[in-house]
Amino acid sequence: MGAEQTAQELGVEFTEQTPGYLNLCIRSGNQLITSGHTSDLKGVLGKDVSVEQGYAAAADCARKILNSVHNTHGTIDGLKVIKLLGCVYSAPDFTDQHLVINGASDLLHQIFGKDGDGYHARSALGFAALPTGAAVEIEAIFEIT
Repeated sequence: MGAEQTAQELGVEFTEQTPGYLNLCIRSGNQLITSGHTSDLKGVLGKDVSVEQGYAAAADCARKILNSVHNTHGTIDGLKVIKLLGCVYSAPDFTDQHLVINGASDLLHQIFGKDGDGYHARSALGFAALPTGAAVEIEAIFEIT
């Protein structure tokens, strides 16, 4: 079973996007580089948003990223996840950003394989604010294999 079929079985939807102010995903050579994709969930981790809610918000970001990649490349089959940058709207004393961004990493591991094309580099950082008050924003880099 390919990555695209696995993703669909996990509830990832591939819908047509209309171009906006910025490019959500751009191809450069054999890489697909995404803009930051924000979660629908708003709020501050460590204040009014739990780690579990943040984890789900990060998975939401990953689903949106995959949709943008699909719109640009036509499929998510034949890709390798290279890098994620996870941004978490965090209270000053919140230090579990990595546990939040695991929501995106775990979904990508399920789709592409933890020991294969889904095994990626990652950063998980805390921010004083994110656009629109989103709890999580993630950007990604994929390699076309």
